[in-house]
Amino acid sequence: MQKFAKEIIIDFDNHLSKSYKKSYSDFYIGITNNIDRRLFSEHNVPRHWHWYIYREAINEENARLVENHYLKKWMQWGGWWGNGDWSATYVYCYEISSDTIE
Repeated sequence: MQKFAKEIIIDFDNHLSKSYKKSYSDFYIGITNNIDRRLFSEHNVPRHWHWYIYREAINEENARLVENHYLKKWMQWGGWWGNGDWSATYVYCYEISSDTIE
């Protein structure tokens, strides 16, 4: 189900409150048009027993609003080279660990 930026931020904040890590810099935020490729293949986030969340925004603009919200809180990100394009409507966040690739 596609969501507006405010709805996604609420979902992410609720999920973040369940992590034992409390610093935003312990998490990675990103946007993509292919969640399986980006989150599980390129970032190597384990599908099981790992903290992550993703949601589909109604459009790329709303996805970027969510990403920027968390960048202002100092979450890690891929910089301009990993910043998605106009088709990037998925927003994802995961806990950085020794398993993940940032």
